[in-house]
Amino acid sequence: MKKSVVALGLLASIAAVPAIAGEGPSPVGIPTLDHVFVIMMENHGYGEIIGNPNAPFINQYAAQANLATNFFAVAHPSLTNYLETVGGSNFGVLNDNSPDWHNASCQNNLATGASSYESTPTAICPIGGTGTDAATPAIDTINESPGNMTINIDGTHSYAAAAGTKGKSIADQLSYVGLSWRSYQENLPITGADGVNNSDGQYSNLTNFSAITPSGVVSAGGVVALYAVKHNPFAYFQSVQEGSAGNNLSNMVGFEQLYTDLATGNLPTLSYIAPNQCHDQHGKSGMGQSCNFDPNDNGTQAGLNPGLINAGDIALQKLVTAIHNSKVWSRGRNAIVVVWDENDYALSPVNNQVVTIVDTNYGVHGRSSGNYYTHFSLLKSIESGLRLPCLNHACDSSTAVMKDLFAAR
Repeated sequence: MKKSVVALGLLASIAAVPAIAGEGPSPVGIPTLDHVFVIMMENHGYGEIIGNPNAPFINQYAAQANLATNFFAVAHPSLTNYLETVGGSNFGVLNDNSPDWHNASCQNNLATGASSYESTPTAICPIGGTGTDAATPAIDTINESPGNMTINIDGTHSYAAAAGTKGKSIADQLSYVGLSWRSYQENLPITGADGVNNSDGQYSNLTNFSAITPSGVVSAGGVVALYAVKHNPFAYFQSVQEGSAGNNLSNMVGFEQLYTDLATGNLPTLSYIAPNQCHDQHGKSGMGQSCNFDPNDNGTQAGLNPGLINAGDIALQKLVTAIHNSKVWSRGRNAIVVVWDENDYALSPVNNQVVTIVDTNYGVHGRSSGNYYTHFSLLKSIESGLRLPCLNHACDSSTAVMKDLFAAR
């Protein structure tokens, strides 16, 4: 995530959400689903995408499928929101640091009860066990740039630190009941995800550049972080790092495997899809017009890089079209969810509202919903459709199931 924190000249009344954590009964309200595809986009708020002429497919898709018009990312930065979409908690992690791979001796943030902020330099201990996660205030003056006022959620709601938070994700739940999952990550190297923090699809932080001859032709500085582990939340869980068959790091594959699986119909129950940092609208500096960061991320379309928005629009169209054309899409009940992780600290009074599109092969289309939803609502809705227990903040009574957007009629 880019650094674009600004001082926000506002105060907010805080409506605290009760701290309920752990694992509970399966939520109700969503028809039984056979396959769910979650496509993660990056760093743009609702008003920056909806109505943007450089995102014609996204806007057409939002109108034809179902659109949540009152959906909020929970906090900042990116990794925090990714963890919340798969685990219903931040697990005490409020930064984008890489995993402390396979370190069984360190104590994770749930165990210590201490939050890991953007100013915390250490890698993230593997998430597991039970403990207390980090609070999410409506207005954050601690993380990122202390003293600045950052809007979380809608600037009004908040989450207290929750004791009894379980260090697990929907991947663990799926594996436990014999269902399957895969994390499809564009530009993940063919050698796999273990220990890889950044990669351009060929080279990574693990590459031994001294072995490439002639010496000096390729250097570590040449690795462009197209794949970033902060967008692969399952990699942070101890159960996956040290996992057994069906629930381990081999479940993380590149887009080559995604398109093969779509063509053959050999797809998991949950497909978690993360385009690279040029194609998810995150952006990378020095990568040209179609990938450079937004010149001025101020919450308006005027400050955006039109090439970055359009590149993400084209990439998303390719993904959705491939899913629709897969033989799996026409069988059973299936859903695609396209969601942006956060708004990247856009200026006041812009809050953390993001675009979320729900597309099913069985139900209503062309519906917009003004009901209040968050990333926790998305997890709760997927758990409902897959008949899994609710997990952590997905169990909160204030977390609504998105039943109008997944409705059969």
